[in-house]
Amino acid sequence: MKITLIDVNYKSGSTGKIVFDLKGGLENEGHEVFACYGRGPIFSDNKVARFSTKAEVYFHAFMTRITGLTGIYSFFSTRKLLSLIKKFEPDIVHIHELHGYFVNIGPIINYLKRKQIKTIWTFHCEFMYTGRCGHSYECNRWKERCGNCPKLSEYPATYFFDFSRFMQNQKKRWFESFQTLKIVTPSNWLAHRVKQSFLKDKPISVVYNGIDVNNTFYPRSFGINTKIRYGIPEEARVVLSVAPGIMSDRKGGKYVVQIAEQMMDENVFFVMVGVDDLTSNFPKNIIPLSRTENQNELAELYSLADILLLTSMKETFSLVCAESLACGTKIVGFNSGAPTEIAPDGYGKFVAHGDIYSLIELIQEELLEGKEIQKCRDFAVENYSKERMYQEYKKLYFSE
Repeated sequence: MKITLIDVNYKSGSTGKIVFDLKGGLENEGHEVFACYGRGPIFSDNKVARFSTKAEVYFHAFMTRITGLTGIYSFFSTRKLLSLIKKFEPDIVHIHELHGYFVNIGPIINYLKRKQIKTIWTFHCEFMYTGRCGHSYECNRWKERCGNCPKLSEYPATYFFDFSRFMQNQKKRWFESFQTLKIVTPSNWLAHRVKQSFLKDKPISVVYNGIDVNNTFYPRSFGINTKIRYGIPEEARVVLSVAPGIMSDRKGGKYVVQIAEQMMDENVFFVMVGVDDLTSNFPKNIIPLSRTENQNELAELYSLADILLLTSMKETFSLVCAESLACGTKIVGFNSGAPTEIAPDGYGKFVAHGDIYSLIELIQEELLEGKEIQKCRDFAVENYSKERMYQEYKKLYFSE
């Protein structure tokens, strides 16, 4: 079987890692796989190709900001991707993300429809059924029709024009008569939302994202030297928060800071991974760290932490929850969509978004209860291993 995998990234970022793992699993079973991606470093693997250029990405982003339209300004990158697909002649195309200023979405969909190529499309966010946004948060206009978008300054940001209704109608037309399409979401929470959109009549399956629970995300042993390395006192308890751009409104780093300030007199240190500006003035009980692609470092931090703190506005899966549980650490946080499903009762506890005082109480309770390492680990291995994810996708690839 010949399978083309398409994403914005390859081998990095949450979706890029999934593509990398799927490619490896399929090739190990003798299938021919070609991975195409839009942004990031170039790899030497002749079965991996970056089809976009930085110049065209910047041009696409610039035009989106000026015009309010997106997904239509990457002519050369789109032509190259279509050429790669035509040359490879796949039996199956598995799409992950097609937004991010690197490809024209319409021509790709129209080609797959016209050639009647079996297409698996994993929605990792809400972009493909909303007018323009990847996360609609509390806005429900997408259920009927978008328009008068209240979030024009957010990705994909625009300065002047609101074309959210036009773009949602455009997406509806693209998906019409797409008979060979199967939609996948990484959570039941997101699947429920897709079923409320104009895509409700399409086949929709749920496949949880997978991580390496055997060689990467497992409980690590550590000693006093580990805490010293991060500047944490020996007897202090550790609360960990992990997110790219953690101080953004979407990831809610400001709440971590507020909670740390309220718990200044307690022997608790807050480690924040994903801080862009390490020179910012943080409370003395916060250890700010920059974003890391070092998975072993992340696993060590998950293991070191007494709990993981999640303060996002919305998550369609939350890979950090799965990774933390695999390392034996429970989650507390705001009720932000899918995480309550990924870390259900017994593995996670959640409060209403923005309620920091209830969240502080949860943190204090969990610190008193202590860790249940093996329980969390077993749950993650059963539900979030990359092997399980691969087997679920394989069923979809080879089913009628």
